[in-house]
Amino acid sequence: MKALKQTHNSVVRAWQPHLLDVLMLLLRLYVAWVFWRAGYLKLTNWPATEYLFEYEYLVPLLPWQMAAVLGTATELMVPLFIASGLLTRLMGGVLFVFNAVAVVSYPVLYQDGFALFAKGAMDHQIWGLMLLFIVLLGAGRWSLDRRLVID
Repeated sequence: MKALKQTHNSVVRAWQPHLLDVLMLLLRLYVAWVFWRAGYLKLTNWPATEYLFEYEYLVPLLPWQMAAVLGTATELMVPLFIASGLLTRLMGGVLFVFNAVAVVSYPVLYQDGFALFAKGAMDHQIWGLMLLFIVLLGAGRWSLDRRLVID
């Protein structure tokens, strides 16, 4: 039994860094794709985007026109940093806060109850958790951060 445990531990030690790099790359690419696609959809149908920001989204502290431009720009630019792994922790934090503001600003997500348990907020919770992993663990070895020795 002891030999089996030692074999298991050595295999885990050997493979864990590689699997973590694969996981971080997949997390970065998926989250980047989700937010970039949302920004692209907003950009390609600007009248609908303006309507959403004027009547649906209740973004605090900003006029709806500015919120529409900044939100769309954030969704288009920040994912490029995350996908490439450049300034990953910083950009992951930016997108984490952006995601939280999106949940707070869109009452439809929590109209059935507290936002933490609403069906519509589940995607945002998953994306937030993924972004939290990115912020805490960094981009991994397959990133520009690692190439430029930023991480």
